[in-house]
Amino acid sequence: MANDYFRFRQFTVWQQHCAMKVGTDGTLLGAWAHGGRRILDVGTGTGLIALMMAQRYAEATVTAIDIDAAAVSQARQNAADSPFASRISIRQADVADMALQPSVSADEGCDSSADGDSTFDAIVSNPPYFTDSLKSPDRQRTMARHTDTLTYRTLMDWARRLLAPDGELSVVVPADQQSRMESEAALAGLFKSRECSVRTSARKPPKRVLLAFTKHSVPLERQELTIGTADYEQLMHDFYLERQP
Repeated sequence: MANDYFRFRQFTVWQQHCAMKVGTDGTLLGAWAHGGRRILDVGTGTGLIALMMAQRYAEATVTAIDIDAAAVSQARQNAADSPFASRISIRQADVADMALQPSVSADEGCDSSADGDSTFDAIVSNPPYFTDSLKSPDRQRTMARHTDTLTYRTLMDWARRLLAPDGELSVVVPADQQSRMESEAALAGLFKSRECSVRTSARKPPKRVLLAFTKHSVPLERQELTIGTADYEQLMHDFYLERQP
C-alpha cells in the first residue's frame, strides 16, 4: 500500500484522497518539462507536477486543473503547505474550461491571466492512457487512468489554443502510446520539439516517453534516460531526498 505522503526536498505531497499516487511518470515530467512565466498543469491529481514546476521556475505562476473534486481539494492543501503557495492556483475544471473561462477567482489563488493574457508559456500533463483495458470498479481511479475523461485529441486540440506562440506542451506516455500521441498532435497542428525515451534498465526497451510539442516546427531534440543512472540522479537531484545509509 502506498504511503499517505511523499516527502521531497522542498515540499510534501499528501495523496490519501487521490486515485493516482506519486510515481515515476509524474516526477520525470515535472523535472524534464520546460516552463515559463505562465504554466498550466492539466490533470494535476496530487499537485505534484505543479509543485515541481513552481520550484524550478521561481518567477512562474502555475495554474493546475483536475476534474476530480477530491484530487482538487488535496492538491490545494499540498500547494497551501508548500513554499510556493502564493504562485499556485488549483481549479476544478477541464482543459476546455481554461480556454472558455480563463479567469481565476480571488479565493482560488494566483491568476495566470491577471494582465489579460489567457495563454500559457508551458502546458504539462501526465494524461490518462488506458483505452480498451478493463476499468476499475473505483470510479475515481478509472477517471484518472482511462482516456474517457481526457482523450489525446482533446488534450492536443485545447493545448493548441492555450499555448502562447512560443509555448511548449510536455507530456509523458507509455512507449506503446507514443505514435497515437504524436498523431493527435500533428492533427491539431503541433510539432514535436523534444523526445526522451525512458528505460528501467539499459537492457530493456523504453517503458515511457517524454514528449514536447510546439506551434512551430523546430529542430527535434532526442535523448534517452535510464532510471538509476547518473543522468537520472542529476535530473532528480533537486527533488528527491538523499538516500539514507
